[in-house]
Formats: sequence, C-alpha cells, structure tokens
Amino acid sequence: MRRRQFITLLGGAAAAWPLGAHGQPPAKLPTVGFIGSDSPDAYAVLLRAFRVGLKATGFIEDQNVAIEYRWAEGRNDKLPEFAVDLVRRQVAVIVAPTTPSVLAAKAATKTIPIVFFTAGDPVDLGLVASLSRPDSNLTGATTLTLEVGPKWLQFLHEMVPHATSLALLINPTSPNLAEAQSSTLEAAARSRGLQLHVLKASTDKDFDTAFARVVQLGASGLVISSDSFFFSQSAQLARLALRHAVPTIFGFREFVAAGGLMSYGGSLTESFRWVGVYTGRVLKGEKLANLPVQQSTKIELFINLKTAEALGLELPAALLTRADDIIE
Repeated sequence: MRRRQFITLLGGAAAAWPLGAHGQPPAKLPTVGFIGSDSPDAYAVLLRAFRVGLKATGFIEDQNVAIEYRWAEGRNDKLPEFAVDLVRRQVAVIVAPTTPSVLAAKAATKTIPIVFFTAGDPVDLGLVASLSRPDSNLTGATTLTLEVGPKWLQFLHEMVPHATSLALLINPTSPNLAEAQSSTLEAAARSRGLQLHVLKASTDKDFDTAFARVVQLGASGLVISSDSFFFSQSAQLARLALRHAVPTIFGFREFVAAGGLMSYGGSLTESFRWVGVYTGRVLKGEKLANLPVQQSTKIELFINLKTAEALGLELPAALLTRADDIIE
C-alpha cells in the first residue's frame, strides 16, 4: 500500500473513533409531544410563554429537551390520531393546550404524563378528581371561564343597556366546552331577563354567516365563547364585529388588541408559562399528584375605546372605573 493511501485510511478511521473507542453517541434528548388544535402562527405568543416556563425549570428546546409538534389547523377531528402517534413514539410528556386536545390525549394514554391547559373546569371534564391534588396522569392550568361567563353578559349588557337579546358563539367541534359555556350563559341570561341566541361556527367560513345571523335576529351584542379556535381567529372576529356593527366581548385580551370591543378573563400567557413550568418539573421526575392545577389569579377587563366610538357606544362610568386598561 502506498504511503498516501495509508494516511488517508488512517485519517478516515480516526474520524470514526469518537463514536467507537473514544466515546459514546450523544445521549437522546427527552421528548415532549405538543398537540396544538390550531396553527403555530396562532400559538406564537403562547409558545414563547411556554418556553419561558420550561426555561425556568432548566430546559431549553433543542438543547436538553426535544419537542415534537402536531398542529391540527382547526381540525379537532385530527387530534385523536395525533395523540395516538405521540403515545406510540413513547414521548416523556404530552402537552395538550386545549380542551379537545387534552380529551384526545386522555383517551390515548393512562400512563404518559399529560400537562394541559383548558378553558373548562378540569373536574367537570373528568380530567382530575381535584384541583388541589390530581390523582391521575394529568395536571395543568385553567382559566375561570365558567365563573366569569355571567360577567361577560353583565358587561355587554351595561355597554348596550337597551338590549333584550344577545347572542353566544360556540364551536360545536369542542362539544364539552361548548355545552358547559352554553348552559352557564343561558342561565345567566334568564336571570337578567335576556334572550340568548346560541350560534355555531367551526371554521372561519362560518363567521360571516354567524355575524349576519346576529343582525338578522336583532341581537344587541355577541359573546364569543373561550374556544382555542376562536382565539386563533381573534383579528378576523374583531374585524367582522366592527363591519357588522356588533358589540362583542371575548375572554382574551388579544381580541381587544386586534380591535375587538371588550375582553374579560385571565391571562393566557400566565397559564401557558405554568404549563411550561409543570412540563419541566414532570421531566425532572416530580409526581403529578404533587402538582395542583393552576388557576388564573388575575381576571382583567379590557376595553377598546376606538372601537366603542366606531360603534357609536358611550362608555358607562361604571365600566370605565372597572376596566384594567382602556386601549385607545
């Protein structure tokens, strides 16, 4: 063998040594499965909050933890197959940040830890037996959606005091959450002597029809239920509400920032940060029974003054005093 060939072979063998005699292959990162009901763009702000929570426990994506994302793009019927696939891949933790996704994950596994966010009541949904001490493979965070639902009607009625009927928009592809919110708000409407029309939308193509129906019914305002799909379409819903001159309230501040009239609810970014924190703590081996479900601690009212003026509404003094922020 010629000297040059021998050196070339020797160099090639040396390049392989780190995986053989001189060392071991890099350790496989623990993997988190993330099941999103919508799109990554819709989750951008919330994903940042989730990663902040992860980092607080010492985990940074692609450095010491891997995340496999599954995005349903508003198709909740895809969620069960996503959950089954992640279980098959034996991920360390499943993050399910919507009511439909956590129900799909719960049906897919009783052993892999699931960290959720839901706008519904985790006990009523059958996710945990108790908020203070979950006794299954699930824990996470929740907002006070059902508790604040009657306030949505109150604030909207204060904004349009002449109203005798209002409308509620729900997503029928998330029946557990939709039914719970419908029942709560229908009871609240009756107590105020209001008629409540329940309208349905599961795709963005349904929104025009829904708003046209609000006008046709003569409803003086619209409550948008706290559904993740509606959250992802906050800007479009705000535009349609203004175009159809429909005073509208939603549970999330992002709606008001996009031009919607009012919002009242807890902070989604706070909830998603908690989901990140809990995901990291589970990765470190903590038992879910020791991780109580976190609830939003601060409920805020936001009002868009410019939108109110465009709708020809005069802001009541009580609402102005109650508001945490007036967006101009």
